[in-house]
Amino acid sequence: MKSTLSSSSKKWVYDAIARIEADYNRSADTHLIRLELPKAPGITLYLKDESSHPTGSLKHRLARSLFLYALCNGWIKQNTPIVEASSGSTAVSEAYFAKLLGLRFIAVMPYKTSMAKIDAIKFYGGECHLVSSPKTVYDEAARLAKETGGFYLDQFTYAERATDWRGNNNIAESIFAQMAYEEYSVPRYVVVGAGTGGTSATIGRFIRYKQLATELCVADPQGSVFHRHFNDRTLLEIETCTSLIEGIGRPRVEKSFIPELIDCMIAVTDHQSLTAMQVISQKLNRRCGGSTGTNIWACIQLIKKMIADGEQGSIVTLLCDSGERYTTTYYNDAWIEDKIGDCNSLKAEIEAII
Repeated sequence: MKSTLSSSSKKWVYDAIARIEADYNRSADTHLIRLELPKAPGITLYLKDESSHPTGSLKHRLARSLFLYALCNGWIKQNTPIVEASSGSTAVSEAYFAKLLGLRFIAVMPYKTSMAKIDAIKFYGGECHLVSSPKTVYDEAARLAKETGGFYLDQFTYAERATDWRGNNNIAESIFAQMAYEEYSVPRYVVVGAGTGGTSATIGRFIRYKQLATELCVADPQGSVFHRHFNDRTLLEIETCTSLIEGIGRPRVEKSFIPELIDCMIAVTDHQSLTAMQVISQKLNRRCGGSTGTNIWACIQLIKKMIADGEQGSIVTLLCDSGERYTTTYYNDAWIEDKIGDCNSLKAEIEAII
């Protein structure tokens, strides 16, 4: 019986996997930042700082998993062009890994993607193919993959299965291992956003596998379809995702989004997200991205509920990426005034908790 890979091709794949594993071995685990809440006694908030990855965001984990998954499945070979549909951060991380393996990389993204993300993709040698409608990124990525003889990584399909959710240093295992010596070592809630649904799927499965009491909450932009689908499983698509928060929220329910793993969802407006982003950035003395603000707003609502119910415990959420990628938008006063308006009206509600 003939092998599907020649000995030289297999050697290249094995070398590629080794390079990715060596890169991981050079990277320390991301920090878990403890945030005391004097205004909410008995409740502690933790932020898993995913901005400290080599490519600066949570999506570094996903990109590494997608490449390993595709390599081990025999889908990526030497000189295979890599194509992805992305809103930006995933493509930045994938461009990094493509460069590591010496492969061509093409990112298909909406034209509204921040210039900082486009520049980061180009920095790693990637190419940017911009489209006018976010809904067309899927078909365009598949077309380009076929045209170039490449492989479409398809994060929106494979994000929930490319990561070993039972452990193997995934984000869930990392969170709970780092929480082990804290006062409330088993969080009352873990709060994440959803872009593909891969992170919520990994954490939700891990919680059930380990039989933990933790509840999983997904914070979703008001303009996204995910929270609507959570409440009405027949709703699979909306005309457009109107949110300005990059990296989370989608106009259609992605294959990687598994609502059965989620305990609750909180819809968050752009105004709430960016106000919370400003407050947490001031609290940490560093700029955080908009999706971190979405998570923080949801955490505030859960903390209020815990206070009302007389509960104590911990909440863990993600610091998804750095605000340095959004200097021309979220950290531009003129842009905020034009797109969002006055954020001061909501600050008091957040500062009453944190």
